[in-house]
Amino acid sequence: MDILGILKGFWESSGLAVLTWREGVMILVSFVLLYLAIAKKFEPLLLLPIAFGILLANLPGAGLMDDPTGIIDPLSTTIREGAHWYDIGILRLIYAGVKSSIFPCLIFMGVGAMTDFGPLLANPMSLLLGAAAQLGIYVAFTIAILLGFTPQEAAAIGIIGGADGPTAIFLASKLAAHLLAPIAVAAYSYMALIPIIQPPIMKLLTTKKERAVEMKQLRTVSKTEKIIFPVVVLVICAFMLPSVAPLIGMFMLGNLFRESGVVERLSDTAQNALTNIVTILLGVTVGATANGQTFLSKQTIFIIILGLTAFCFSTAGGVLLGKLMYLVTKGKVNPLIGSAGVSAVPMAARVSQVEGRKANPTNFLLMHAMGPERRGCYRLGCRRRFPAPAVRQIIKDKIKNPAVLFSCRTAGIFYVRAARFLARRRPRKYKI
Repeated sequence: MDILGILKGFWESSGLAVLTWREGVMILVSFVLLYLAIAKKFEPLLLLPIAFGILLANLPGAGLMDDPTGIIDPLSTTIREGAHWYDIGILRLIYAGVKSSIFPCLIFMGVGAMTDFGPLLANPMSLLLGAAAQLGIYVAFTIAILLGFTPQEAAAIGIIGGADGPTAIFLASKLAAHLLAPIAVAAYSYMALIPIIQPPIMKLLTTKKERAVEMKQLRTVSKTEKIIFPVVVLVICAFMLPSVAPLIGMFMLGNLFRESGVVERLSDTAQNALTNIVTILLGVTVGATANGQTFLSKQTIFIIILGLTAFCFSTAGGVLLGKLMYLVTKGKVNPLIGSAGVSAVPMAARVSQVEGRKANPTNFLLMHAMGPERRGCYRLGCRRRFPAPAVRQIIKDKIKNPAVLFSCRTAGIFYVRAARFLARRRPRKYKI
């Protein structure tokens, strides 16, 4: 028996024999991202599957993203005549859901079902703040053009400044698919770093007096307004820009599921089961596009730098318009809520609340900050929220006074009405 021959054949058939330095580096990158997602909780819902997708795609010899026979026509994305679709790598086959916009549309329907536009409708002024907080998109786009990127690539990079992962993935897959992986990683990494990025900019552009401003309680939005809103928005947006109809349409359909109150099963499915399934498929396949040839390049470095630049300018844009409103309203608007327009839900609004309380311990900005944040979400088509049972559980187990609810880190996006409702149910335990 030729033991050496057997060992040689085993080695040649193993992945280590064909491992390249680029694949090795990408595997290490996936380990780092897994650590950030699990240990540091940096946007784990998508960063974890993205990181694992990077690992799967760069396993030497596995061929999960391969198209060895040129089955897919790169120009038309159709299967060539005489070929078989099942010969494509499994992850590349699933990736068709990203290229065809199936996954983004389903995600948008789910997040629409999790969106409450009440704060936006209660304070329409927040529309302007949310728009101003998209300044980083245009700054990053301009700089990317100057660095030599094509207009399509620059647009895909600039959207990182909107602090919205699904939208960044959607645009990148349409305009610059070869940059999808670094754009997605940069977008979610910086979204997780919002509590570190935003506070220095907010303090630099505002005074303590401005940060200490207390704003009036928002009005109660009627159910009729909430039902009419998604229909009107869809019609107006589709008439003005028909190309956004698929995304906005699915987004508003999900929101109508939520607000109508007559399709609880559909709303629950869209919020939970469907969104979770699509999130897994979307994250893994997006991560799988990160191969060494495209990810390990100077373009990736530029994208990371431009992403940070976009976040900084978006924060500054929202705060500066907030300062202008502070002057126009003679001190009735706290400029800090403008920074929440970057739509990084719920962290951006929570940062505004925390910074406001540092300047004034009695300040409450959370619900006011949610208005610009939802404007940013609507602008980009993304919104996430904890379910109502989580609200009740947190109040029941951890919070004795509902007034503390809004300073609790884990309850940054919950409604005061929920707390007051429970207080009425159990007045001895919960006092307002």
